[in-house]
Amino acid sequence: MARKTVIPSMYYGEPRKFDPKFRGPIHNRERTDVICCVIFVTVIFAYIILGIVAWLHGDLRKAAFPTDSYGKFCGEKENINKTKLFYTNIIRCMNPLVWINLQCPTTQLCVSKCPDKFMTLLNAVKNSTEWLYYKQFCRPGVKRSTSIAALIRNEDCPSMIWPSTPFLKRCFPTFMTSNGNITNQTLVHGEKTITTADLKNAAGNASFMLHARDISAKIIEDFAESWKWILTGMAITMVISLIFLLLLRFIASALVWLIIGSIVGAVGYGIGHCYWEYQKLIRKEGADITISELGFNPDFHVYLELSQTWFIFMIVLSVIEGIILLILIFLRERLLIAIALLKEASKAVSYVMTALIYPIFTFFLLCLCIGYGAVVAMCLATSGVAIYTITPTNAKCQLGNNTICDPKTFDASNLTGDCAQSRCFFNSYGHEDFYHSYILLLQVFNVFAFLWLVNFVIALGQCTLAGAFASYYWALRKPKDIPAFPLLASFNRAIRFHIGSLALGALILSLVQMIRIGLEYLDQKLKGSQTAFARFMMSCLKYCFWCLERFIKFLNRNAYIMIAIHGKSFCTSSKDAFFLLMRNVLRVAVLDKVTDFLLFLGKLLIAGTVGALAFFFFTRKIPLIKGEAPTLNYYWVPLVMVILVSYLVAHGFFSVYSICVDTLFLCFCEDLERNDGSLARPYYMSPELCKILGKNNEVLSSSSSASE
Repeated sequence: MARKTVIPSMYYGEPRKFDPKFRGPIHNRERTDVICCVIFVTVIFAYIILGIVAWLHGDLRKAAFPTDSYGKFCGEKENINKTKLFYTNIIRCMNPLVWINLQCPTTQLCVSKCPDKFMTLLNAVKNSTEWLYYKQFCRPGVKRSTSIAALIRNEDCPSMIWPSTPFLKRCFPTFMTSNGNITNQTLVHGEKTITTADLKNAAGNASFMLHARDISAKIIEDFAESWKWILTGMAITMVISLIFLLLLRFIASALVWLIIGSIVGAVGYGIGHCYWEYQKLIRKEGADITISELGFNPDFHVYLELSQTWFIFMIVLSVIEGIILLILIFLRERLLIAIALLKEASKAVSYVMTALIYPIFTFFLLCLCIGYGAVVAMCLATSGVAIYTITPTNAKCQLGNNTICDPKTFDASNLTGDCAQSRCFFNSYGHEDFYHSYILLLQVFNVFAFLWLVNFVIALGQCTLAGAFASYYWALRKPKDIPAFPLLASFNRAIRFHIGSLALGALILSLVQMIRIGLEYLDQKLKGSQTAFARFMMSCLKYCFWCLERFIKFLNRNAYIMIAIHGKSFCTSSKDAFFLLMRNVLRVAVLDKVTDFLLFLGKLLIAGTVGALAFFFFTRKIPLIKGEAPTLNYYWVPLVMVILVSYLVAHGFFSVYSICVDTLFLCFCEDLERNDGSLARPYYMSPELCKILGKNNEVLSSSSSASE
């Protein structure tokens, strides 16, 4: 007789035993992980104190307004009408390092508008009308009678002004004439000859920003024109998502197969269309240019004229189609169970309709956390007082820009030699006291506390929804045995008893995320100085911690479900959830992932449907409402936003569905271990699941016989 290799049941824990008193989420429970709860509350209080201190020391105006050479804000107080910053000698801005904080070692003045014409100081002092315009770009109090050499040497006036464009409220030269050709002019700055090329080189570090400004302005304009239609798309998505979830309640099987067929058909049509476009363009002259040769262009129509674009689309869609077909072929038998589980989930959602509203509460809390974290980060970054340093006019001066000075008491006459005529200008914000010495550590704490709060809010939502749906599953006679207000009762249990457990799970996840952020920071800092082996090791570390984060999220999610049901500590619930899943590993690997795949197809279908409607609307291809479409620079701007918002809205609705499926799945696995379908130990699962699994539930059979 052949020997059988049997893994002991205790290897992954003993299967759940029948308990006649168990009727779903336990009501008489104790507070869990109290120590972690105390630590979490302490961190919240410390975070609030940090926010207050950062608010008192920080100044958000520093992030919004540019600052002149004397530490005064443009657009504030005496500069209320002077909102732009003008650089007297932009040649000094040639060093790329100055663009880190947009502080050039030259006189910076607040002006009401940027120069709109070309003028030289030499010509301006000769003409009173030109001087009246020119002096607004000079230091206040400068006299026309002062020698030109002194004005330039002391940087009281620029040697010339140039037509400039404001970007980030700072004036940068414009080098293009109306016909698109670069002007060619030569000027004299003291003893130095300056050409247009010198100016362009000086502002070269900002030229890409000027190009980005044009695109950004057009994108913002498109948003301003189409924001109402983006909100309309969001509302349509909410309606479609709600209808979709309600339809799952009655025609789950037909709807799932409709989703699968629609996705397969849509991707197949996309492959055919891409092949047709590719064949049409491959014979067209000029269409064989590669995307890398073309470079970036905000007008996406240009890329659609390239054969390579359609070839890439065709390959990507073919890979997606192949993956979908392989999944359908190999998992076709599990689809029936997945469909039954989805149908059961739709019933649970229909009986706990308030669960669809709960994500709005979670979204509000997340927005609160994100807003608070962003404000604290900006306040910390702008903490400190204005620091003034000596700015030499001679490159041979050894003082550099690190010598601190006081503009009120500074006297350039005390400096001699190469440092003569140096000025005392504003450099940055900071301080040498205890608080400002630990700004970096406080920023790290801000990030850590922010991640912990965000993960806790998500954990609270998952635990609350899991408790409500578990109340549905463990009701033997549905909906009669479902308790009143299951969502509110579940939220009350989570807040009263399990803040510590939820905080512990969020803490573990936050620590892993902090390590990932640290690795990304090191990778960026060391980029370019690493060997091939170091880059390989860094990539391996980043991938390992990414996998660890994904695993912890999966384990935490199931632990929160077990906490909602049994009311135990986080570690015990994690162990119970992991062992329960390992005892049903085949169902986890196949059934649970199949339902996730079907839900993903549903989100994809909804986002794609709304996106297609938006495409036809913004490109004026719907005759009935053709005149309602706004005039846009780039139609893809609202289109991308509509698709993104639609997917996020659909994800919000389906996230409720997803946690419902996961909760029912764990309850389903536990139900199979606890019960056997007899009158004394009846199954709590639906009749459809019993039929598919080949299980007989005598309670249901006796109920049917009694009704007959």
